[in-house]
Amino acid sequence: MPQSRTEARRTIGSYWEASVPQVKLDRQLIGNALFDVAIIGAGFAGLSAALRLAQAGVSVCVLEAEHVGYGASGRNGGFCCLGGTKLDERRLIKKFGLEEARRFVAYQVAGVNLVAQRLDSWGVDADRHSNGEIYLAHRRKDFAGFQAEAAFLKENFGIKARVLSKTDLDAEGYGGPTFHGGLQVPYGFALNPMAYVQALADQVRRAGGKIFGKSPVTGMTRDNDRWQLETEHGFIRARKVVLAGNGYAREDAPKWLHGRTLPVMSSILVTRPLSEGELAAQGWTSDTMAADTRNLLHYFRLLPDRRFLFGTRGGIFENAQSLTAMYKRARSDFDEMFPAWAGIEAEHSWYGHVCLARNLTPFVGEVPGLGGVYAAMGWHGSGIAMASISGEKVAGLILGKLQPEDLPVALRRPFARFPLPSLRKLYLQGAYWWYGWQDR
Repeated sequence: MPQSRTEARRTIGSYWEASVPQVKLDRQLIGNALFDVAIIGAGFAGLSAALRLAQAGVSVCVLEAEHVGYGASGRNGGFCCLGGTKLDERRLIKKFGLEEARRFVAYQVAGVNLVAQRLDSWGVDADRHSNGEIYLAHRRKDFAGFQAEAAFLKENFGIKARVLSKTDLDAEGYGGPTFHGGLQVPYGFALNPMAYVQALADQVRRAGGKIFGKSPVTGMTRDNDRWQLETEHGFIRARKVVLAGNGYAREDAPKWLHGRTLPVMSSILVTRPLSEGELAAQGWTSDTMAADTRNLLHYFRLLPDRRFLFGTRGGIFENAQSLTAMYKRARSDFDEMFPAWAGIEAEHSWYGHVCLARNLTPFVGEVPGLGGVYAAMGWHGSGIAMASISGEKVAGLILGKLQPEDLPVALRRPFARFPLPSLRKLYLQGAYWWYGWQDR
């Protein structure tokens, strides 16, 4: 049956769902409609593109499989930070050259600034905190390279990173037996991602953009000078289309997507509020966003209401047995890293999809061979800032305000297809074993 406006939303058990008022349920697409631009996916990228287009007077709709905030934009850890690629700065230089690497890093910084400007101008209370992000060495040899890394970042990118010894960590509230030192980068901040994405959707509605919930796109075909996007109860015809489903995209809409991205799992738990005594017992009192130096990283932060958020990578399959095992691994890692909190219960736990690409960089641009179809996807686990600015940029391409060469080269390379795509999850398991061995 078609969705009514009062139908209960699907939930995932996240802290973010519990922390904001009931989200608006946009009506389902029923029947047929004509728009200039249709966007698949109501996350940070899709909504950012829709907002820019609607403000320019373009008729635009967003087709969302569930509701705003159901996908990665409402499931992530709330790290608005540098990232969007699995290539570090040295590999960016090797692959694209120093000047293009600098353009790409500057693009990431601009994404962080864009989100901050939006929250300020819209008056959104998104529980912002954290002056940048700190990377914590989980091995002594990782810390040994931090001084050289700080010098490299300053010389090549003008980034003034701080190196913290183990003594510094303890003094500044980063207590933990597995941390041997830190590297703090002064860009980015933490926020409540659900508050942000709901505010972004409100801005789209106010600008005249249409959001359709419970309207997954099941097929996409060319119809003369327009694309036709099929849904369960109707279809949209549009001259331009933006693919913004990221790790939740269907691979048959369009078929070009098949085998070109790799959704992997990330899980999060959030504790009950911690007392000042419990925080002191662990020695963790900082509200800075943090991650360790593992390939299969952990990311964590103290929330404004004194709950602790702890995230992990590494899940593959989404059956009950695998999800239970993923949670147990995460809980075991949490207890090892923060032993004073080993008995503290987690009031919320959930998981989501991270979207990886074979070339380890996002793609923002027109899809080869599909005239009028654009993509803004592939954030590699750091999508708040990158998806927000990339949605605006892809709208600029559609409007003719930008040319492809206005974007960093790292964003302009279309996704390559993974070899033997039907076996992606199996060789992902092999990669996880290799990463686990490297992380020892």
